[in-house]
Amino acid sequence: MTTLQLPGAPSLAYDANNQLCVDGVSVADLAREHGTPLFIYSKATMLRALQAYQQGFAGRNALICFAMKANSTLAVLQVFAQAGCGFDIVSGGELERALAAGADPARIIFSGVGKKRSEMRQALQAGIGCFNVESINELHVLNEVAVELGCQAPISIRVNPNVDARTHPYISTGLKGNKFGVAHEEALGAYQLAASLPGLQVVGIDCHIGSQITQPGPYLDAMQRMLDLVQLIESHGIPLPHFDFGGGLGITYADETPPAANDLWKELLAEMDARGMGDRQLLIEPGRSLVGNAGICVAEVLFLKHAEAKNFCIVDAAMNDLPRPAMYEAYHQIVPVKQAQADAAATTYDVVGPVCESGDWLGRDRALSVQQGDLLAVLSAGAYCMSMSSTYNSRGRAAEVLIADGKAHLVAERETVSAIYARERLL
Repeated sequence: MTTLQLPGAPSLAYDANNQLCVDGVSVADLAREHGTPLFIYSKATMLRALQAYQQGFAGRNALICFAMKANSTLAVLQVFAQAGCGFDIVSGGELERALAAGADPARIIFSGVGKKRSEMRQALQAGIGCFNVESINELHVLNEVAVELGCQAPISIRVNPNVDARTHPYISTGLKGNKFGVAHEEALGAYQLAASLPGLQVVGIDCHIGSQITQPGPYLDAMQRMLDLVQLIESHGIPLPHFDFGGGLGITYADETPPAANDLWKELLAEMDARGMGDRQLLIEPGRSLVGNAGICVAEVLFLKHAEAKNFCIVDAAMNDLPRPAMYEAYHQIVPVKQAQADAAATTYDVVGPVCESGDWLGRDRALSVQQGDLLAVLSAGAYCMSMSSTYNSRGRAAEVLIADGKAHLVAERETVSAIYARERLL
């Protein structure tokens, strides 16, 4: 078999018949059985990515919390729960999903800038491990909810270290102009307030500087600033038992070369050891780096349209299935499910979907040798695709298949149109 050159995804390969396979299972066969668009995930690739983190934390007191906003499909969550992960959630809905997938509530951390009182109450009653608080006002409201319930809310405060993650501005979260976290300069006062409130129990400190980070520099800068802050806060008599360093490690979509998780954490832990803080509990919240290269989206070529200025390859997957290109002008590799002959002529196409928006594109200027009815695979589609999908144009969400131990499991049925409008009522 010919393995595709995509770091982190050795599960993708062409067989002797030039057919694309995921962990040895034919993509074309799955598309025939379940239709398209179709998401296919590899359990082995997820666990391989997780193993890099586990190796980096060997011998340490660490909890890896999967950031489920990257992919909240129940079977994907189940894979990580069974592998010993906790979960990073950002809504009451994600809490319900995590619990439905078998998560231990004590290993759940609740992040996000806009938690509702009802969500706080729900999380406290479930017994989650920690709230990552993101504002002074949130401290007061969470305290009120906890006092009403007669309990204490375990909290850490998300501190904005004002570090440039050098990523897309929409997914940068650690600068002064971002909506996330408490300003670095205000952190001590925020912790003194938290320690004084009867409904709160300070259990740690948190930061998160962004997503799709491909260089170690921003992490090292943030680590130094946060360790300085830990020393300052603890010098004022407020212990911080755990240090949550967030997530954000990038993956290879095109030619990026992010550090391996175990190599990155070797550097970061060396910084903590040098400051005498390497023995405290560590929490991290990886998302994309665990699932991004574990998934593909399969689409059928509906029409080939040749125009004076552009050639268009129109497929049945669209921006409602794969929103990243439309939102971030993101790049995904696109390959034929049946590998073309080496001497086959290629044409340059924009690969677009059927949604009535000019922003509905999946890839621009791609050299492809395709015909109407062929199948294409959009790679690196395991993160922020299905979890951000919608029913725009009354298009039902795609089916999802998970390959585990060489067997394909349908883990989400294709959404029907009647299911889309089932909650609606005529006058």
